[in-house]
Amino acid sequence: MRVFVTGASGWIGSATVDELLAAGHEVVGLVRSDSSAAAVTAKGAIAHRGDLDDLDSLRLGAADSDAVVHLANKHDWGNPAESDRAERAAVETMLDTLAGTDRPFVIANALSGIVEGRPVVETDPSPAVGPDSDRGGSENLALEAAVRGVRSAAVRFAPSVHGRGDWGFVTWLAEAARKHGVSGYIGDGSTTWSAVHRTDAARLIRLAVEHAPAGSRLHAVAEESLTTKAIAEALGTALAVPVTSIDPTDAAAHFGVVGHFFATTMTAKSAITRDLLDWNPTGPGLIEDITSGAYTN
Repeated sequence: MRVFVTGASGWIGSATVDELLAAGHEVVGLVRSDSSAAAVTAKGAIAHRGDLDDLDSLRLGAADSDAVVHLANKHDWGNPAESDRAERAAVETMLDTLAGTDRPFVIANALSGIVEGRPVVETDPSPAVGPDSDRGGSENLALEAAVRGVRSAAVRFAPSVHGRGDWGFVTWLAEAARKHGVSGYIGDGSTTWSAVHRTDAARLIRLAVEHAPAGSRLHAVAEESLTTKAIAEALGTALAVPVTSIDPTDAAAHFGVVGHFFATTMTAKSAITRDLLDWNPTGPGLIEDITSGAYTN
């Protein structure tokens, strides 16, 4: 298949490009800059210039492909409403282009905010509905397009999609540990996260493109529950700094933006996903990744 990938030069996107190419697919990657274009073409993919606000570019990329993987997001923490608006408009544009074709459309989402008090399961619908909701309600918008002739699937990612070169949450935690000279956890460190290695997440995306039924919710979760204290202890070992509890009232000052997420339990199960697509994670676990030096430099 010819697969159009938004966010093709990003952390998950670049691994997805590798996975799709290795499986024999042709990849067209949405890029915003010369450096991103060079990175995508160096892999053997085709660079397609544009961004989430260039709806004509998105329309052309979707129309000229056999499948779409949508991984890009503005992630504007200072203006989430703008991120949500752009996400909604971009997804609407690509879905309208794919309507009636039965082509795959795989969209990324997070696990946070779906349920409280227990791990999220694939049968749990996202509560984000409508343009004013988180991510512009893009997951539900995509899944609803199944009745319009789009083979849509949502891949929900664990809060830590980890590996060497990660620039996400665990990297921010490591930076806070270097800055303060201690690896911290919040309160008693009993909040928990799920995790998945980047290569396993990319393989799930490829399997979704190839095989996921229309309307599928899939969970990129290899490890269901790791305590934030265990994550902090692993970082302390890797960085050779003490490990300590951070008072919840000091979390924002100590950790920055990631403090909010580190104080929140974000876990999910993936049994349905594994059975549906025969997805079996094989990458190292998060603690192993940290202690082996993936976040040391």
